[in-house]
Amino acid sequence: MKNRASQSCILFLDHAPALGGAERSLLLVLRLLDNDRIPAHLACSGGPLAEHAAAQGVPVHLVSVGPLRRRVRGPLEWLAGARSIASLARQIGASLLIANTVRAAFYAAPAARLARVPFVWYMRDFWLSEFRPRHLWADRLGKRLLCAAAARVLVNSNATARHLPCGNKITVIHNGVDIDRFDLTLGGIPFLNQHGIPADAPLVGTVGRLRPWKGQDRFLRSMARVADVLPSARFLVVGGAIFDVQNSYPERLRRLATELGIADRVTFTGQLADVRTALAAMDVFVHPGDPEPFGLVNLEAMAMGKPVVAFAHGALPEIVLDGETGLLVPPGNEEALSGAVIDLLGDPHRRSAMGIAGRARVEAHFTAQRTADEVGSALGAVLGPDQGA
Repeated sequence: MKNRASQSCILFLDHAPALGGAERSLLLVLRLLDNDRIPAHLACSGGPLAEHAAAQGVPVHLVSVGPLRRRVRGPLEWLAGARSIASLARQIGASLLIANTVRAAFYAAPAARLARVPFVWYMRDFWLSEFRPRHLWADRLGKRLLCAAAARVLVNSNATARHLPCGNKITVIHNGVDIDRFDLTLGGIPFLNQHGIPADAPLVGTVGRLRPWKGQDRFLRSMARVADVLPSARFLVVGGAIFDVQNSYPERLRRLATELGIADRVTFTGQLADVRTALAAMDVFVHPGDPEPFGLVNLEAMAMGKPVVAFAHGALPEIVLDGETGLLVPPGNEEALSGAVIDLLGDPHRRSAMGIAGRARVEAHFTAQRTADEVGSALGAVLGPDQGA
């Protein structure tokens, strides 16, 4: 093995100003990668990601990874950003650039070419934009360009892989969680007391940033049906607006709860830095959103020993085993969603068995160490035997 001081490194690039699922997954990978084998650096625009990475001992470099705007100076700013990243890669002796987000990929691809190192694209979304694009041809074109530029494309699920024209360049690596952080002895009583939720009330919750595609409106409509059958049930909506996205959706959700007659049974917690105590307090976790490229919070719920009720679309069938670790229902069927919740609330033994099976599934297949090991192997294969080992 090479001496660490003379060994080249790999450079991760991320643009996000807040910690989303992609950034939290990246932080785990950065912490658990074998740095004696593949030393890792991070280039980003600052904020919580930079702070957390630096606290883990990762060398952090601040770069400009601005929006790809449609205006006169947009291409010039993009090219200047790519050149700056290429210069950084040469300065630190990077042997590979890996983009952790879509925007970062459009900077990393030309930067890698300028620095004459391989480019790896870590694709964690279905589309090149947050939502299904209006012009699918543009999305396909952008994906083809990035696939052509990449030496390897890492994806977080088979569902994501099906959206990419990258052929045999794709490696599927499921996300993982730091299983040791999810202590099954962690009780939910302090959380319940903090939010005024009766300790003996059946509690059903969902977790996710408050955006329409996360489906909190579906959750509320479904839970109104649950409340008709189980009047003592309470409901939890965990999440807030992050990434500086201003929208009316949070207020619309509160109005909807009032219109449905369940406002006094729904607790909106806002954004929580740590969702473990909220998950510990739940009896059933619900994922009511649109198809997800992964859905890390489902793993977190399973790691806390909670059964998951979700729509059978996106990557959810790769995570949740229907009838074993939770219940999957037809996509978009809110009545089926509420029916599954009612069934589990009425059967504590089945609920407990699913929670135990979910925890075991995470331990066997979805640990952060496994994810980091697989990322390291994929990057080592791109670097080759002289640099990857």
